[in-house]
Amino acid sequence: MSMTLEEVVRILNGFDHFGQPLTMHMILLRIMAAVAIGAVIGIDREIKNRPAGMRTHVLVCVGAALVSLIEQQSAAAVMALGAASPVNVSVGRITSTVVSGVGFLGAGTIFMSEHKISGLTTAASLWCIACIGLAVGSGFILMGMLAGVIVLVVLRMMQRIIHVHTLKKLEVQFIHRQETLTFLSEYFTKLGVKILDVNFHAETKEEGNLYTNMYTLTMPSRISYVDIIETLSEHPNIRRVRTRNL
Repeated sequence: MSMTLEEVVRILNGFDHFGQPLTMHMILLRIMAAVAIGAVIGIDREIKNRPAGMRTHVLVCVGAALVSLIEQQSAAAVMALGAASPVNVSVGRITSTVVSGVGFLGAGTIFMSEHKISGLTTAASLWCIACIGLAVGSGFILMGMLAGVIVLVVLRMMQRIIHVHTLKKLEVQFIHRQETLTFLSEYFTKLGVKILDVNFHAETKEEGNLYTNMYTLTMPSRISYVDIIETLSEHPNIRRVRTRNL
C-alpha cells in the first residue's frame, strides 16, 4: 500500500503518536532508524581511527532510543489507566538521565598525550548521538535524521570549509649552524610558515657541534607537516626532524 508524503512525514515526526501505545512495527522502525544514524556517524569516527567507532555509536544511539521508547510506552500505559488512576508518570525524567549519564562514557574517550588533549570531538559526537537516539525513540525520526546530517557535516566538512591555522612543534637537529639556519628561514618564508618561538640546544661532538632547534610554528591549512619533514630530511646538514601537534 502506497503512502503519501504527508503520511510519511507524520510517521517520522511522531507528534501524532505521543501518549499512544506503539505497534511493533513502529518500535522496530525507530530502533532501525537509531541503528542507521548511529552507524553513519560512527563510520566517520571509525575511518579516522578514533577511540569510539561505529559499534560504540550504534550502541549508544540504540540504547538511548530504547530508554526513550520505554518512557513513551510507560506514559501511554499510565494515560490508558485514566485520570482516576493513582499512578502518574513524569515525562522526561528517565530520558534526562541519558543526557547526563552518557557523559561518563564520553569521558573515557578523552585522554592527554604529550600535553595535548585528544578525544573531545569523539566525546561530543557520543553525547550528540545519545540525544539523537532519544529523539528517534520519542518518535521524532525526521528531527533525528536532520540532526544526524548536521553532525556528519560538522565532523566531515567543517574543517575543510573553515580553514584554521594550526600550531605545530617542529624539532630540527642539524650541523653547520649558519648555513642550515639560513636554509630553514628561507624555506619557512617560502611556505608562509611563521615562527612564533624557538628553543635551541647545542652539543659538542667529536665530528663537530650538533644543534637542536625546537620551533613553534603556525602553519597554513594547505601545508602538510609530512611534506615539511620529507623536504627537511633531504637536506645534507639536517640529521633529524620530527613534528607534533601542540
